[in-house]
Amino acid sequence: MPAPKNAPLYQQIYDEIKDAIEKGVYAPKERIPSELELAEQYEVSRITVRRAVEELCSDGYLVKQQGRGTFVSTPHINRQFHASTLQTFTALCAGNGMKAGAHVIDRQIVPARQNEMEFFGLQKDALLLHIKRVRTADGEPIFEENIFVPFDAYRELLTADLENKSIFAEVERVGGTPIVSVGYRTVEAVRANAEQAAELGIAPHDPLLNLRAGFTGPDDEPVLMGKQYYVGSRYVMVM
Repeated sequence: MPAPKNAPLYQQIYDEIKDAIEKGVYAPKERIPSELELAEQYEVSRITVRRAVEELCSDGYLVKQQGRGTFVSTPHINRQFHASTLQTFTALCAGNGMKAGAHVIDRQIVPARQNEMEFFGLQKDALLLHIKRVRTADGEPIFEENIFVPFDAYRELLTADLENKSIFAEVERVGGTPIVSVGYRTVEAVRANAEQAAELGIAPHDPLLNLRAGFTGPDDEPVLMGKQYYVGSRYVMVM
């Protein structure tokens, strides 16, 4: 419902831009005019425009990309969680009519921490392979993916080609154990640090959804641990 004419100016501008997005005047991924241009267009102050744009970003209609401007968001990816059900990001994107992508940021051999040793059943001083990637949908960054697997069993993944591939498929290929269920799962709201903001094309301190999970095989054997950071304005989790 449009804001009444006596509503605050920023709310009226909010409704004008939102209406333009919904009518296709501004298409997904399209850069909207700058604050100055919008202020001149609507004959209001830049402060008023800034407030409207910030509200539109908070509500998921727009997304700011540092150094590039403000763009119309792509449709949200909706993901439903049911107990221990498993759905890969590649399958999720296909179900939303999008193409999944992946870009490797880093790979490191790291010492296992206490919770990781307990999940994998490893001894002290055991090593894990940590793979960090940025996952995309139709080319837009959706989340930072962090995968941890025992290094001795999955050392091949240290040098394997993991660009635009399903990490689950590669883990299954190397280890020979199919991933069939989720051993545990937690979700927490956090803020993006500077590195994550640069990787995901958002502003530092923007909201992220931190999803931690442990994945298991047919006999409940541990296979991998994941720690993902989803852009809150591009991803909806239905619990």
